[in-house]
Amino acid sequence: MGTHVIKMPDIGEGIAQVELVEWFVKVGDVIAEDQVVADVMTDKATVEIPSPVSGKVLALGGQPGEVMAVGSELIRIEVEGSGNHVDIPQAKPVEAAPPSEAAKPQARPTQPQPAACQAPAETVAAPIVPRQPGDKPLASPAVRKRALDAGIELRYVHGSGPAGRILHEDLDAFMSKAQSTAGQAPGGYAKRTDSEQVPVIGLRRKIAQRMQDAKRRVAHFSYVEEIDVTALEALRQQLNAKHGDSRGKLTLLPFLVRALVVALRDFPQINATYDDEAQVITRHGAVHVGIATQGDNGLMVPVLRHAEAASLWANAGEISRLATAARTNKASREELSGSTITLTSLGALGGIVSTPVVNTPEVAIVGVNRIVERPMVIDGQIVVRKMMNLSSSFDHRVVDGMDAALFIQAVRGLLEQPACLFVE
Repeated sequence: MGTHVIKMPDIGEGIAQVELVEWFVKVGDVIAEDQVVADVMTDKATVEIPSPVSGKVLALGGQPGEVMAVGSELIRIEVEGSGNHVDIPQAKPVEAAPPSEAAKPQARPTQPQPAACQAPAETVAAPIVPRQPGDKPLASPAVRKRALDAGIELRYVHGSGPAGRILHEDLDAFMSKAQSTAGQAPGGYAKRTDSEQVPVIGLRRKIAQRMQDAKRRVAHFSYVEEIDVTALEALRQQLNAKHGDSRGKLTLLPFLVRALVVALRDFPQINATYDDEAQVITRHGAVHVGIATQGDNGLMVPVLRHAEAASLWANAGEISRLATAARTNKASREELSGSTITLTSLGALGGIVSTPVVNTPEVAIVGVNRIVERPMVIDGQIVVRKMMNLSSSFDHRVVDGMDAALFIQAVRGLLEQPACLFVE
């Protein structure tokens, strides 16, 4: 038998380190070739790491949430044959000492396991010791996830494993004790003193970093305008009734994309990206629209490429495909990068006004609020119209207030007179 070591791969784009998001295997598992063993995250996407070999998992190279360098050891697998890794001969593991000698220091191997790796359970001979105050609890990724799902803080759980490691049995005992002392469930007005700590890792960490960076670097200003979309909604319903079965149903988003494409022809300074370190503004001819999409794990922005060259239904189909890929964490790095302007919509939850954050290095983001029926005065008559607000934000370092207002007014004109969307 030999050892095969999988190192953190070079994912490209000059990335030197990635975040370990989730393990799909544990020490002792027998895995197959091409089986996904872990998810890691770059600045742009989550990437699955498959195993190139079949074998038994010997050690894992980190905990979820850890940032690991490209080339560092990710996982060790016991394989048939010689493998790709040769260990320097080590001293034989020391047998567990009798209780009277358990406190005596033991001889250490001549070549210790890498610090980041979890040693296989069968080779650990360390004595059980209590954790000291302030020490980080030792536990496997599976135990940590189970505790997180159950709302249990591991620092309160006694570990019976080697070096105080918390095992699944320890969690069972802790939960059993909690249930036996809980008594009856508290009523709706019972005083609560519980709290929960949620680690900021994975996609949530990336979102936090990007939002903080955008607010720190971009001189935001927002502009809100209301739009009468009565005629647009009538057109959309008519097109869906006539072509919905053969071409697919249209939502509001492809019409908004079309309005952006047409309006940006007269406002190239808004379809731009700004490299503030190089002090260079790049105005783009292509309109690559980022579609802000909320998934189970957080916000992602897949990119609708070359929206200027596609029909209404082609854009609608691609928006749907990208949204599904983002929500199921199947979007590729290429599908999550390269946008020139972003469109964000909270749909039915859109509220009256929002202040979206510019998706750097872009200089503009257009936010869509919900459609509501309101009484409006038209030609001296009170009529019911379908109204919607656009809440948009801009980078004031690049976009002047007048240009932003004129751009949104151009979008408004196109949406209120939807025939103009298709007049060349």
